[in-house]
Amino acid sequence: MLDLMTRSDEALDTIRRTFPVALGDYAMPAGGTGLVIIDEVKGFAAVGCGPLAPAVPNAQVDRMIAETDRLARRFAGAGWPICVSLDRHDPDNPEPPYPPHCLIGTGHDELVSELAWLESEPSATLIAKDCINFFIGATELGADGKAGRNRLVDWVNGNRLVSVVTVGICTDVCVMDFVLTLLSARNHGMMPTLKDVVVYEPGCATYDLPEETARGLGLPETAAHPQEPAHHMGLYMMASRGALLSDTLR
Repeated sequence: MLDLMTRSDEALDTIRRTFPVALGDYAMPAGGTGLVIIDEVKGFAAVGCGPLAPAVPNAQVDRMIAETDRLARRFAGAGWPICVSLDRHDPDNPEPPYPPHCLIGTGHDELVSELAWLESEPSATLIAKDCINFFIGATELGADGKAGRNRLVDWVNGNRLVSVVTVGICTDVCVMDFVLTLLSARNHGMMPTLKDVVVYEPGCATYDLPEETARGLGLPETAAHPQEPAHHMGLYMMASRGALLSDTLR
């Protein structure tokens, strides 16, 4: 076990050297900054709440929730806008390659208890989504299946945001997909006032599925997902595409 942990630490050190990530201080523009919280629902972040939730308490996930709560209360106190994505699925509409999760009616699609106060917070807009990418999930579909307005774009433009700060789970899955799409949409001119897309690292987390655990569950090697390397690589990919990474917000 000690040898396995040593090799894991060495691999993480190699990843960090090969794919450097720099976290910095970010001064949030007063009156022009919005907070996006990605999927901090029970089905992803509350112990034992479904197949994609942590099986046991997890320090990275706990830190994410505490930092998100602290930051959201700061935004709410200042009257700054908050947008919250809620992963929510119809049992008859699966999301491959993942097992059924965050199903309507199970309670797993609800915010973790520490953030439940956002449901009645006037400055918060809650938007349910049924796919990995919140930007895509915020697009309304008509009865004919054609895409209509995008509620996330409307939120950014309606508040004339200069900056969007993002937190949530998972760093390298839903958070990354959202941030990369938001950057492309910004560059495409869909949100004329938007300048900065910021990822607040202490408020992000991902899941842990080491290779040996995946093998023990009879899963393919590709299912392995070591938490710290995956978290780091998610940050690296977002920064490489133009996101600003921060560990201190002023």
